[in-house]
Amino acid sequence: MRIFICLFLFIVPAVISLGQSRGSIPEELLRPARGEAPRYPVDIVIGTLGRGSASNAAYTYANSFAARLLSGSVDIPAVSEISVIQPLSYRIGGGRTEADGAVSFLVRFIGRNQAITGELYIRLFQGSWVFDEIILEAPKSREAEASEAVHRYDFYPYERFF
Repeated sequence: MRIFICLFLFIVPAVISLGQSRGSIPEELLRPARGEAPRYPVDIVIGTLGRGSASNAAYTYANSFAARLLSGSVDIPAVSEISVIQPLSYRIGGGRTEADGAVSFLVRFIGRNQAITGELYIRLFQGSWVFDEIILEAPKSREAEASEAVHRYDFYPYERFF
């Protein structure tokens, strides 16, 4: 009898919640329509996350390289700059092909109290993607980033480096 009561207490609420709608949010906003591009989350500093107009292969390499930067397993000077904020995670998005053939991605390394934003450049070399360059801003407090985002009037995300 106890098992029946326990099952009843867990199963009934789950079944009821399946039939509920999302209130005033239309289904079209929750899920992309057939043939429509997927919607990616937006970072308050670097904008839309995801691969942007870059290829899947370029995005996959940039994402894995950013993960290696986060872990400190890459031997480049940017690792020491990033390690200052003691990063816990990163976000990558806004991929685009530059005039010289490189592909750039906006990247943000997020620590507990500070974050560093920059632009990661990769290049296709002899059939495989390789790291080209990374340009980083100075670390900012998370509060300063949020304040700047709230007070931005143009509503455009992070402006790219040149």
